[in-house]
Amino acid sequence: MAHTKRTEHGTEPRLVLVFSGKRKSGKDHITDLLQARLGPEVSCIVRLSGPLKQQFAQDHNLDLDLLLGPGPYKEQFRSQMIQWGEDQRRSDPGFFCRLATMGATQPVWIVSDARRTSDLTWFRTQYPAQTRSIRVQCSDYTRTSRGWSFAAGVDNAESECGLDSCLDWDWIILNEGDLQDLEEQLRPVIDLALKAASELGLNMN
Repeated sequence: MAHTKRTEHGTEPRLVLVFSGKRKSGKDHITDLLQARLGPEVSCIVRLSGPLKQQFAQDHNLDLDLLLGPGPYKEQFRSQMIQWGEDQRRSDPGFFCRLATMGATQPVWIVSDARRTSDLTWFRTQYPAQTRSIRVQCSDYTRTSRGWSFAAGVDNAESECGLDSCLDWDWIILNEGDLQDLEEQLRPVIDLALKAASELGLNMN
C-alpha cells in the first residue's frame, strides 16, 4: 500500500479534498462515490463527525453504533450533541480535525463533512498546498425528496450554516440527482486525485 510522507507531526497527505454541504445535499453519496473511483489504496474518507460522536457517546453512555447510523436514535440527541461539540471547539478549534485524521495514511484524504469555518481553516492552515474545498449544493425540493425537513436548532445552527457565507470554494457541485451530470462535475476533482496518485508511481485503472 502506498503511504503518505511521514513528518514529525504525523502523516502528510498529497491531496486533501474538503467537502461541505447541507443535510441531504448528498455529500456522503458523493464522497463514497469518489473513494470507490479512487480505491482504498489511494484514498480514505475522513469523517469529522466520527470522533465527535465517539467521544459524545462515551461521555453520555450512549450506543455509538446507533449514534453513527441514519436512524431516529441519532436525531433525538442531535441538538445536544451539536451543543457539546461547539463547547469542545471553543476550547480547541482543531480538536476533532486532529482526532479524525490520526489514522489517515493514504495519499488522498476525502474529508466528507466540514461544517464550520474552523474546520476549513484548520486544513488550509495545516496543509495549505494540498487542500482543495468542494461545496455540495442542491435545491430544498431535492433535499426534501431525500427525506429532509427543517428542524429548529439543527438546520439553523452553526453545524448547518457555519459555511454558508464562504465564497472561495475551489469547486461547487450541484447534486440534483443526475448521475451523468454529477460525474462530469466531479471529473476535475477525480483528475487531480489521480494526478496525486500517479506522482507516487501508482497505476490507476
